[in-house]
Amino acid sequence: MADLQGGSKRISSDSEVGTSGVSATTGTTGARAFWVEHPGRGAIRVERLAAPTADQVLIETRFSGISRGTETLVFRGEVPDSQIELMRCPFQAGAFPGPVKYGYMAVGRVIDGDPALLGQDVFSLHPHQDRFVVPSAMAVPLPKNLPPGRAVLTANMETALNVLWDSDIRAGDRVAVIGLGVVGLLTAWLAHALPGTEVLALDTDPDKGAMAEALHLAFASAPPSAGNFDRIIHASGHPPGLVTALSLAAFEARITEASWFGSRPVILPLGEDFHSKRLTLASSQVGAVAPSQRAGWTHRRRLEKALELLRDPVLDVLIDGESAFEDLPATLSALADGRLRAHCHRVRYS
Repeated sequence: MADLQGGSKRISSDSEVGTSGVSATTGTTGARAFWVEHPGRGAIRVERLAAPTADQVLIETRFSGISRGTETLVFRGEVPDSQIELMRCPFQAGAFPGPVKYGYMAVGRVIDGDPALLGQDVFSLHPHQDRFVVPSAMAVPLPKNLPPGRAVLTANMETALNVLWDSDIRAGDRVAVIGLGVVGLLTAWLAHALPGTEVLALDTDPDKGAMAEALHLAFASAPPSAGNFDRIIHASGHPPGLVTALSLAAFEARITEASWFGSRPVILPLGEDFHSKRLTLASSQVGAVAPSQRAGWTHRRRLEKALELLRDPVLDVLIDGESAFEDLPATLSALADGRLRAHCHRVRYS
C-alpha cells in the first residue's frame, strides 16, 4: 500500500478533510479510512492519496459491506498467529491485531484514472474508505440491473459460490445448510436452484425463518431426527453446529465446513457414526477457487459470476442494517459484542 498512500492520521471529526476529499489546509487529495486501532477500538483516519496512473483508477465509495464473521474477529483481535499471513486482504494496511485497515466489500464510482472505466460503478476488494486508488484490473464493473447498494453482497456471493462447488452437490441431492448468516443463506439459495435438490435451511434462531422464507427456502429451527442428507454445509460459526451436521449425514455423505473459527478449538464426536458411515468432512475457503472448477475458472471470472448472480432483487432482504461511514467505529463495536444484529450491515458514504 505504500505506493498508493503517503500516510495517515487519526481524526475525531470531519473538519480536516472536506466532502470533496481535498484537504482545506494543503490542497492535496485526501481520503478517510476506518482502522482497528487495537482490539475492541476503531477510528477514522485521514490519508493522502497519490494521483492515479494510466493503469489505475480513483474510486469514490458509495457503499461498503461488513463481513460480520471475519471483521468482528479482526475487531476483537482474534486472528490466530498462525493465520496472520493467510488472513491478509487486498490493500490491507497495518498488521494484526492493530492498528490495521481491513475489509473487502467496496462499491463506488470511478472518478479519475483509466478512461475505459471512468464514470462506471465498480466493485473492489478494498477496506472501508471513502476514496481509494487501485489498479484498473481490481475494479470490476457492475453488470446492468445490479444496484450499487446490493453489490456489497459480492464477496459473500463469491464465497457462497465456492462453497457450493466445494460441497459437490448434484441434481436431486438432499441438502442441509446449518447456520443462516449471509453466506449460509446465499449457499442454500444457490443449492435450491439446482434441479431436483431438496434443501433444508437450519438455524437455532427462529427469527431466521422469515428471511429463509423470503428466499423460498424450507426452514427449521431444530434438526430433523433422521440423518439422511447427502450433502451438509455448516456455516454457523459455532462448534455445536458442526456436531449437528455429523448427526444429519447419510451413508457416505459429504459435510463441508464453511465457517471460520479463528483461534477457538472444536471438539467433534468422530468415534460414533463418522467411520461406519464413511463420512467426508471437507473445508471450503474462498482464497482458492474450488478444485473442481480450478482448471477453467480464474478469481476474476468467479467474481464476475458472483456479480451476475446478484441481479435477483429477492436478495435485497439480506441487507438488514445500514449506517453512515462516520459511525463505523461504533457500528463495528456493536456488531462485535452482539448489541447490533444484522445479516449484512451496509455502510453508506454520503
